[in-house]
Amino acid sequence: MSKNEDIIGNPKSEVHNCDCMEYMRGLPDKCFDLVIADPPYGIAADARQQNRAGKRHGNAAAASRDYGNAASWDLQPPTRDVFNEIFRVSRHQIIFGANHFISRMPIDASCWIVWDKNNGNNGYADCELAWTSLPSAVRKFRYTWHGMLQEDMSNKEIRIHPTQKPVALYGWLLKTFLPKIGGGKVFDPMMGSQSSRIAAYKLGYDYCGCELDKEYFDKGCERFERECHGIIKLDDGTTIKQLSIFD
Repeated sequence: MSKNEDIIGNPKSEVHNCDCMEYMRGLPDKCFDLVIADPPYGIAADARQQNRAGKRHGNAAAASRDYGNAASWDLQPPTRDVFNEIFRVSRHQIIFGANHFISRMPIDASCWIVWDKNNGNNGYADCELAWTSLPSAVRKFRYTWHGMLQEDMSNKEIRIHPTQKPVALYGWLLKTFLPKIGGGKVFDPMMGSQSSRIAAYKLGYDYCGCELDKEYFDKGCERFERECHGIIKLDDGTTIKQLSIFD
């Protein structure tokens, strides 16, 4: 299943509900300028998220309603073959969580991304790291992202995935690094909540993404339509479009 949006005057935004490995095998070499990947880290984040949610609500059944699908997708990071394909189809890469599977990265890196989540004194990681192939020194992005607390509380993001990252993080990455490497074709092989897609669309970059889980794929597409086009899907299946004063 795929969804392609190519509106005159807007960037291309193409997404696929499929295994990214199968999709990448059909692509030519270096067809994307930048891959931004947030793969499973292999630390069982999905199960831990459920346990935390269950404790908040007082029962395990409530936990599964926090982020919908509770499949055990974070038991292992992707295989080396998946990363080899990522490197084959792209000129440059940003790969979150690589500190958990550094042995699967093929080369050293001068530029690591440090996302300082400013989350205070708790059991969560203070920062997340991303390995990159970019020609730069280490760079840091500080953006609060802890439970109900977010950096931009006036434009608070709806959380639909247990490891969702903010649109602002992806926007900063694209604005900081794409002009340096040239080009504007972005690929996210495991796009989850589609934060990367929203950032790319709003910044005018062509985008392609894959997501294997059907539930997250559908929720992500609804989120994209809502945040980029003001289209809201109601419980009965009908849709409405929020109009601006310029419509």
